[in-house]
Amino acid sequence: MVVFPGEFYWIAAFAIVAAVVNSAGILAIFQHREWAERSLPYLMCFAAGILITTPLINALPNAIANNADAGFTALGGFLFMYLSNRVIKQRTGEETLAFGVTAAEGIGIHSLVDGVIYTITFKISLLTGVLAGTGLVVHEFAEGVITYLVLLKGDVTERTAATYAFFIAALTTPIGAFVAYPLVSRLGQSHLGLMLGFVSGVLIYVSAAHLLPEAQSYEKEHSMLALLAGVGLALFIVFARAS
Repeated sequence: MVVFPGEFYWIAAFAIVAAVVNSAGILAIFQHREWAERSLPYLMCFAAGILITTPLINALPNAIANNADAGFTALGGFLFMYLSNRVIKQRTGEETLAFGVTAAEGIGIHSLVDGVIYTITFKISLLTGVLAGTGLVVHEFAEGVITYLVLLKGDVTERTAATYAFFIAALTTPIGAFVAYPLVSRLGQSHLGLMLGFVSGVLIYVSAAHLLPEAQSYEKEHSMLALLAGVGLALFIVFARAS
């Protein structure tokens, strides 16, 4: 009988829950489009609050404590996401199908990276994993909705868009986690510090440059409260764990 370390079960649980929440977003927009579109900005702001607090308060300081050069990899993680986004935008053509396929490709890569983030953060500590995992799980609902809408803009039928969105956005997260785990589990604390720095840069980009601008474009009345609620939840988890 194979016995896995404790963090493996946390990684597996969060990765599977992320896939379920992503699928729930796809199902919600497929069956209740008006409600899902109305709730989307608040979910993105709440997730952004968690994901901006996690690297600044917990993940990045933890990474630097394990490796003094983690700040450089954090910058690398931020630039990686920024440049990837620029490449995807440049590849997007005028035709709607090209837009849908290219955007879906970018979301698939992003979801795969999410799975890797679960593995790295939980390998560092349970607190870091729970903080990052909570923010990522919350934003999975919004990601499922966005993937479905992007595919619809690519002239894909509603049922086909829901099916493709499930494979592109939902399944890729647990795949990324399970593929990364055997590799990450062999690394020492110094190398994990560098990888956590990279992950911190990714989380900062996802929050500040992706979720917040998208949420602000809707200009909902209580979006700021949703953001502060996300920040408050992350701080509560940090201080509750520290006490």
